[in-house]
Amino acid sequence: MKHLQIHAKQYKTMSKSKIEWTESTWNPITGCTKISSGCRFCYAEIMARRLQAMGQPKYADGFKLTIHPDTLDEPYTWKKPRVVFVNSMSDIFHKDVPIDFIQKIFKVINDNPQHVFQVLTKRADVLYKYDSEGLLNWSENLWMGVTVESSKVTKRIDFLRRTGAHVKFLSCEPLISAIPNMNLSGIDWVIAGGESGRTPRPIDKEWVLDIKQQCDNLGVAFYFKQWGGTNKKKSGRMIDGVTYDAMPRSVTISNTKTA
Repeated sequence: MKHLQIHAKQYKTMSKSKIEWTESTWNPITGCTKISSGCRFCYAEIMARRLQAMGQPKYADGFKLTIHPDTLDEPYTWKKPRVVFVNSMSDIFHKDVPIDFIQKIFKVINDNPQHVFQVLTKRADVLYKYDSEGLLNWSENLWMGVTVESSKVTKRIDFLRRTGAHVKFLSCEPLISAIPNMNLSGIDWVIAGGESGRTPRPIDKEWVLDIKQQCDNLGVAFYFKQWGGTNKKKSGRMIDGVTYDAMPRSVTISNTKTA
């Protein structure tokens, strides 16, 4: 576990999110390492470096994988139900994160059914390994997703489908290739979106329309997050004048943007 750092200092870790499909973020883990082409321009790495330069103590080690045990108590203090993206600044199933810490995160989620917790990973093989060994305790308020940014990583969908998660979703973002003929059986939700930043890779409208059609064919909820580009606000998130905001369960995202 050469990448792992442990911080025990108390930080405020839940914050409002600008991510359209969630409301808040909670980061009991920060930092990561790259494993596929979708990681090339990682927004979390860029943000971590920026926060480090600003002197934020939680990011004193920049983007080095770090667990923050002190953050585990925080969801118990939230009075208003909310939708929470877990580890927006990391990957809970990174190989160097101890399984007992993952289990502690799951316990916090299990103990707080008034909130919806969204967990997203690129390490679907590790997710499946732990689940197949009976190490994960799934509750209905835990939505489990995998990132599928291109046709090269669709095997992640199969790993996800074989888990015991009650809600399973895909994040096809940053979408960097067409992903035809996905097996969406057992998948509840698909998010798609283009890459943003200084040097974003292009997205093709036909890729998005094909994913939407695949979702429509099986009745899978489809959410289009953004076209991206160097000015994602200007490019917006409509497809032919329509905004697609479908969710897998009846929840309302208070910060959803329409342009």
